[in-house]
Amino acid sequence: MNYSHEVEQMCIVAKGPHHGPAPIPEEGLWVKSKEISDISGLTHGIGWCAPQQGTCKLTLNVKKGIVEEALVETIGCSGMTHSAAMAAEILPGKTLLECLNTDLVCDAINVAMRELFLQIVYGRTQSAFSEDGLVIGAGLEDLGKGLRSQVGTMFSTKDKGVRYLEMAEGYVIKLALDENNEVIGYQFVKLGKMLEDIRRGMEPNEAYQKNIGQYGRFDNAAKYIDPREE
Repeated sequence: MNYSHEVEQMCIVAKGPHHGPAPIPEEGLWVKSKEISDISGLTHGIGWCAPQQGTCKLTLNVKKGIVEEALVETIGCSGMTHSAAMAAEILPGKTLLECLNTDLVCDAINVAMRELFLQIVYGRTQSAFSEDGLVIGAGLEDLGKGLRSQVGTMFSTKDKGVRYLEMAEGYVIKLALDENNEVIGYQFVKLGKMLEDIRRGMEPNEAYQKNIGQYGRFDNAAKYIDPREE
């Protein structure tokens, strides 16, 4: 260790009490974290690319500083999707510090990693007060049936109004309008469940009909429209 001449000439002043870091909540415990290996938790981080034209939701399940599970969801350019594939291979098995200093190619994924790192090391995790944390695989619960990201896609114009295209329940096939042409419900197809049924041998049309659902006052509509065609 090299010291400047000024420091070398200084006399020693004894250090007072040293209590260490403040404890943070981790998987049902209060932990004074000093090393990356002291960190555990499952949480989500949101990131965006430099031109703010795409975003990433990153979910990591960390045990003793090691990433055991990663879920990468992106909305944006096609490059983000391919970067997400790379990140999903890269992240598990690394320490949190390695992940933070790894180029995950896409700005949005890198920013999500940064934001998620901050949450985990400050104890702001989804599993902070869950004894022993969440099992490896818990990230998949965010996806629901069919293991598809829950996406909301809406389009609207001043002159023609709103079109619901995809809701958490699935792909919207009809909008229900009342006498004032206001939306009062919608009909949708559960794409994840439909594709699961087809994979298991069900005829596509049968699977399609089986997985149609509706929300709101759909049956009381004065008019139905196809949000993609009308």
